[in-house]
Amino acid sequence: MKPRVLLQDWIATGALRPSTQIAYRRDVTSWLDWCDHTWPHPGPVVDPYAFGIEHVAAWSYDRYLYEVLGNRPFDGPAALAWIAEHHPATAKSHDRRISALTGFYEAARDRGAIRITPDLTELRSGLDRDGTAPRRLLPEERDAFLAAVGGWGPTHSRNHHRDRLIAHLLLEGIRPGRIVLLDIRHLYPVTLTTGQEVYELRAPDDHENVGKPYPLGLNASAALREYLPKRRKPADGVHNLIVGEGGNGIVSEYPNKIVQQIAATSPVLAQRTPPVTADVLAHTGFTDLPAGGNA
Repeated sequence: MKPRVLLQDWIATGALRPSTQIAYRRDVTSWLDWCDHTWPHPGPVVDPYAFGIEHVAAWSYDRYLYEVLGNRPFDGPAALAWIAEHHPATAKSHDRRISALTGFYEAARDRGAIRITPDLTELRSGLDRDGTAPRRLLPEERDAFLAAVGGWGPTHSRNHHRDRLIAHLLLEGIRPGRIVLLDIRHLYPVTLTTGQEVYELRAPDDHENVGKPYPLGLNASAALREYLPKRRKPADGVHNLIVGEGGNGIVSEYPNKIVQQIAATSPVLAQRTPPVTADVLAHTGFTDLPAGGNA
């Protein structure tokens, strides 16, 4: 199926809200136009079904980010962090465009146009698009996120075990800033009276104070068991439970980035206002919500 035909089919048959349909159609059309190099000048054609993350970065810069970056290069997370700090509105729009491409390529995979969806996590600013206090997910929204986490697999990310664990840890009420500090040396198995094994975690501070315990439930414990055999080899002296590129601990922005990426695969959550963020998940947890969904 040709990309523009697929775009129209995805928009017409999906469950996106009308306002989201308009925004996503505009964003993906902009990307496809760039791939054809119809703007700003003729050039080599990029196949929208066979491209690299560097092409998405170049499109983002050519069409949108150059106005705020000026002479500053768009060199990845550092530039995105600068944009998020100095031009938050631009960062929010940029993250929406990445969500649009994520949804489009999910549809392309489902229709057999591509085999694996591109991992665009590193192109998210990770900015919380809402400035108010985090609002807990409604029960149906929490179910939708859990379904998205359950469907998050190798076609989405080569680090899908790590990503799913992060999502479950957030739903245990562990804040993003603590997740990056969780220490594998303070990982303790606990056997329940039912015979099932769960885990307790701790996140020591800079002075090696072990910190409060985080007892995990069955879902998070299962995600942890799946992750441990796939954990990257840590660099010397690194004891972080969650290990990122180069064997080091993940950066503090990563949980929010991956939550946005997972939520973008759900038509229920893709353009939720306020958006699904790491803090929203940590405030939601697995506890029963009161009527109206907000604590």
